[in-house]
Amino acid sequence: MTKNILLIITGVALLLSTPGCVMKSTFEEKDAEAKSLSGSLDTLQGEYNALVKERDDLVEAKNLLESALTGENKGLSEALAAEKDRTANLNMDLEELRSAMASQKDVYDTRIADLELTIEDLKGKLAKLGENYEGLKKSKEEAVQKMSATYGELIESMKGEIDKGQVTISELKGKLTVNMVDAVLFDSGKAEVKEEGLAVLQKVIDILMNVTDKAIRIEGHTDNVQIIGLLAQTYPTNWELSAARAINVARFLQKQGLDPASLSAVAYGEFKPVADNETPEGRAQNRRIEIILVAKE
Repeated sequence: MTKNILLIITGVALLLSTPGCVMKSTFEEKDAEAKSLSGSLDTLQGEYNALVKERDDLVEAKNLLESALTGENKGLSEALAAEKDRTANLNMDLEELRSAMASQKDVYDTRIADLELTIEDLKGKLAKLGENYEGLKKSKEEAVQKMSATYGELIESMKGEIDKGQVTISELKGKLTVNMVDAVLFDSGKAEVKEEGLAVLQKVIDILMNVTDKAIRIEGHTDNVQIIGLLAQTYPTNWELSAARAINVARFLQKQGLDPASLSAVAYGEFKPVADNETPEGRAQNRRIEIILVAKE
């Protein structure tokens, strides 16, 4: 645009420097043209200045935009880098979690396998216990039946003695007791079993010969009357007397064929009464021999 303006000015100058007479009208026309050109020049200069300003504004706007874009790009780059780091960390955490889960799964699998083996073992033991329980239950039922049969046989065999009050027989919680008052077995102050007593004991022995799964305990008991006189030289206290009587009964049972390994003799003296020692009747009940069938140890 500046080049065009210079060409116009040069043309005007040449016209003004042309030799010869120039007609007034021609001059006026040229002057008017010059003024028009000058106005055009001013207009063009204004347009030029406006365009320069517009250009400068655009350059400034462009610079600002580029600066903003640069900052935005930097922020986005930093955010992208941070996101990449976060993604990488998340991937690492995920891999660690997967590894931990795999390890834990192995632990659980091993534990489950162990528990399954234990369960199977327990099932076998439970089945075995069930079999043992049924066997024990059956054995107990048979033992109860056998004890009841023995009880019935003793009741039948010793009905006479029971009716006379010389013998009582009881069965409680698997324990069978034959209780004999001392008068039927011994003379007063004596430990040797008399003939009548041996006959009574033989009735018991005949039935006990068939009982092989029980222990037989013979217990000697007395009243609380103290031993005095010559008898005290042999039996200083009721303990010695009750012990001698229980041992003599046990020896007779052994002699008649009962297994001595199943026999035991126990002396309680006056210290386990079943009746009141203040009355003759009570003392008579306390002087006794008890033959008891109990479970073998």
